[in-house]
This record gives sequence, C-alpha cells and structure tokens, in this order.
Amino acid sequence: MTTAPPRPQLADPAPTDSERAKRRRLVLVTTALSVALVVSVPAAIALGASVIPLRETAHFLGVALTGGVITPDEVPRYSVVWEVRAPRVLLAVLLGAGLSVIGVALQAMVRNALAEPFVLGISSGASVGGSAVVIFGMTAGLGVYTVSAAALVSALVAAALVYLAARTSAGLTPLRLVLTGIAMAYGFQALTGLLVFLSPNYTDAVTSVLFWLMGSLGGATWGALPPAAVGVVTCVVVLLWRSRTLDVLSLGDETAASLGVDAARTRRWMFVLTSVVTGLLVAVSGAVGFVGLIMPHLVRMVVGSSHRRVLVVAPLAGAVFMVWADVVARTFFSPQELPLGVVTALVGVPVFVVLLRRRGYLFGGR
Repeated sequence: MTTAPPRPQLADPAPTDSERAKRRRLVLVTTALSVALVVSVPAAIALGASVIPLRETAHFLGVALTGGVITPDEVPRYSVVWEVRAPRVLLAVLLGAGLSVIGVALQAMVRNALAEPFVLGISSGASVGGSAVVIFGMTAGLGVYTVSAAALVSALVAAALVYLAARTSAGLTPLRLVLTGIAMAYGFQALTGLLVFLSPNYTDAVTSVLFWLMGSLGGATWGALPPAAVGVVTCVVVLLWRSRTLDVLSLGDETAASLGVDAARTRRWMFVLTSVVTGLLVAVSGAVGFVGLIMPHLVRMVVGSSHRRVLVVAPLAGAVFMVWADVVARTFFSPQELPLGVVTALVGVPVFVVLLRRRGYLFGGR
C-alpha cells in the first residue's frame, strides 16, 4: 500500500518593491518620531517660566527615579521638575497619543474625514459635569479629583444619550451617529453656558469653564496619569489588534458584510471604547480640539491608509505634537498661560486648509 506524497507548501508571495518601500518608510518614520519623543520629554520638562538647565533637569529626574539625595537649596527646582512639570509633560504625551488614535478609529467608524474625538458630543458632556462641580463649589473637602470624576461621569452619560438617540433597529449608522453627536454637542454647550449664567460668581465661573471648553494641562498631577495611561494603552492595543477590521469597515457596510465583518457590532464596541477613553482624557485635560482631526490625515499622507501602519505612527506623532503645543501654551505669554485648545487650533486650522488644497488628496489616501 502506497501513501500519497505530501502536498507541497505554498510559500508566501515575495513582497513587491512598493511594499518594501512602505515598510522602510514606516520603520524610518517610527524611529524618527520615537527619538523625537525621547528628546522632547526632558526638553519640555526643562522649559517653562523659569528655564532649568537640561543637565540639572536630568539630574533631578534621576534622583526621583533612583531615590537619590539633593541639597536643601535644590528642593525648589526639584519640586518644579518632578511635582509640576514631569506629570504635565507625561500627561501631554498620553493626551496627544490618545486623541490621535481615537481620531483614527472614529474616522474609520463613521467613514467621515471630519470625524474627531469630540464630534460625538462627549467632550461637551464632560464640560457640563466639570463646570457644574466647580461653579457651585461642590469640591469642598473632596479635593480636585471630584472635578475629574464628575467630568468623566457626565462624559459617559453624554455618550449613552448619543448612543440611545442615534440607535435604530438597524444599529448605529455612520451619518445618524455624526448628526446626533453634533446636535448633542450644541445642547451640552448651551447647558454649560446656562450654568455660567446662573453662577453666583460670574467672572470666576467664566474662567473655570474656559478650562473645559479650551483645555489645559495646568492641573496635571501624578494621580491623573494611571487612569489616562490605562485607557490610552488599552485603546491602542485593541485597535491594533483589530486593525484589519478597521480597514474593512472604512470600505462601507456592504463590503464589510461580504467579507464577514458585522459592521453594526463593530461600530458598537468601538463607540464604547472611544467614548470611555475620550471621557478619561477630557476629565483631566478639558476639551482639546483639532489633534484627533489633523493627526490621522497627516499620518496617512506619510505612511499610507493601512490602519496597522497608521495606528503605529499616529500615537507617536500626536504625543510629540502635544508636548510642544503645551510648551508653547505655558511659555509664550508667561506668566499667563494660553488655553491648550487655542494653540492646537492655531496650528491645526492652517494645516487643515493646506491639506484640503493638496491636489489629489482623499480620505485615507491620495
């Protein structure tokens, strides 16, 4: 009795020259942005209203991480570096990375080139909760974490309201979700304005609400980092794991269904994930616009439309941009501090206009 010879295994097709060029570009861009981020973090910590030399900044960071000893006259500068600037810069890294990744996910989820983390009204909802707590003095004896907790809860409530209003028997449709989110955002902004109007101290209320409407990292603490870090890392890992699903979803529901992807179910879990992470970020930074809108487009222009490549580069690009945007916000008009959203908009608007005028540029490619 003879046995059939084993079937030959088919080798994977050799990568084309175009694919090899894209891989080289991805490695080059990722390496360059990683180096830029490593350099930017200590440089941003050194810069501020009072510049601390980079060597001294590195010394203080080393002391804090290794449990070293400092002299009494170094205590004030050490406190500035470790207690004030270090958590602020690291939170800027998380904020930029998180907003960029969420922007990538939302633009694929709703198939809309204008989608960004705040298009669904979540940031406006967070502003209602955070502003209400600050304006009516509900933080007495509870600390600053009460404000962040209230903003997070109200952001999740806003996301739930948007979901319930946009949901139909057919699931979440992209156009309905976007229109509902925009309408809800205007409603939440009006509610925030009403809270300011009813405030017993109008001037202080306006100043407090400006934080939620334009964003700031002035209140960054070490305690604010873990929740934001967990949310951003989870979001990046999950989206990278489902990057092929994002590629299919961006082609349309009918194409996704023909390829075995349940578009309604995918859109549902992506909505929950992006809403929670957006709420975590808004709770500690306020509403910072344009980062989630601009970064995905810029990254696609460099590395192509594949979501696996975009999701590798976008967090790094967003983190570097946000670190230096925060440096500009706190140094250019020192001792006063610009709202972070002002800086991102002043940069984002010209970039977006140039992007729109680029001949041949389309959403997700050229």
